[in-house]
Amino acid sequence: MKIDAHYYGILAFSRACGFTKEAAGTLAYASQYVDDAKINHMVLRKEPKGVESETINGKPAFYNMATCHSYTRIGTFNYDSMTGNTCAFHFVPGCDGKNFTRKLRCKERSPIIEAILAEAKKSNDLVRFGMVLHAYADTFSHAGFSGLLSKVNCIENLQATLSTPLIPSHLLKRWIMQFRTSRSGEIMDRFLHAIVPSYGHGQALTYPDLPHLKWSYHYDYSDNFSSTFKRSKIDNTKRFGDAFTAIQGHLTDYLETHPQHKEPNGGLNDFTPLHKTLVAEVRSDARRIKNWRATMIRLGLFNASDKELRYNRFAWLEEAFSNFSKRTYDRRKVEGAVAGPNFAQTNWYQFYKAVHWYKKHFFRLAEEHGVTIPR
Repeated sequence: MKIDAHYYGILAFSRACGFTKEAAGTLAYASQYVDDAKINHMVLRKEPKGVESETINGKPAFYNMATCHSYTRIGTFNYDSMTGNTCAFHFVPGCDGKNFTRKLRCKERSPIIEAILAEAKKSNDLVRFGMVLHAYADTFSHAGFSGLLSKVNCIENLQATLSTPLIPSHLLKRWIMQFRTSRSGEIMDRFLHAIVPSYGHGQALTYPDLPHLKWSYHYDYSDNFSSTFKRSKIDNTKRFGDAFTAIQGHLTDYLETHPQHKEPNGGLNDFTPLHKTLVAEVRSDARRIKNWRATMIRLGLFNASDKELRYNRFAWLEEAFSNFSKRTYDRRKVEGAVAGPNFAQTNWYQFYKAVHWYKKHFFRLAEEHGVTIPR
């Protein structure tokens, strides 16, 4: 899923379930930030009060806290990034199959993510809960693919069916929409296999993340990859609808356990407008975001001036670090970070702690379900 679902969808459903604006904004930000938290190594000038830091060359530091990375940089195609980031947060293993490779294939409501979500719902930690909702939602949209570079991600004959033509963002998508004959499809398969590694849903492009799309592909379903292919037909409207129906239930459960985040007389009785906005057939990410904003304003969930309606991926960093600048902090490694006042209470630091909490549970649960991931 993309920002339209991970941020704006969570924001709308949280408010509709009865969360206050502030609480809904925190949940939605934590959910989306999983796709934006790329800093993995940070050295501070001095240790802030009341925090749990590591040390690098005798200096206080934070590390191993990235939840995303650039898929266009060869340096990120390494085992640690694949297991600690991609598998853990975006392609949670489904634990089905007869071998390790198959068990890593993501599936909706993976037993691993169900167990982590159950733990997150017990804690009065909105950042932790929102972060887990991201991974939970992705188990629906990324089902069938693996977070490792793997043959399970090697697909053929990718096709999409739309009631109106999809406006392609670049030539590659236009080719895929046009190549429908077996011969041209074979040419496109060779082209994709030549330039796109079998990593995540790379060979399916962005198709799994488009909420209105119906699409299909062929994959090798044999245990030993003996070129025994069958067709998989995907209806993203159902996947996204099922995901957010389930998320609605989890949000409601959370409010019952933690009523301090509930707005008196808040929420909606009818979620139909939200589901329609979620899977509306529109042609761009920007348009989907615009639709979400319009829907939330029309339903009285937010006012047009509310800051929550505009996601800023640097907001938590700006809040946490007094020397913040995009040039310094928009990278994998940050040196000389200066923690601001009340750093221990900032959402960025809470996210850092939540990531380590999540990874500990993830690797333990994976092993318990027969997917031992060496570290």
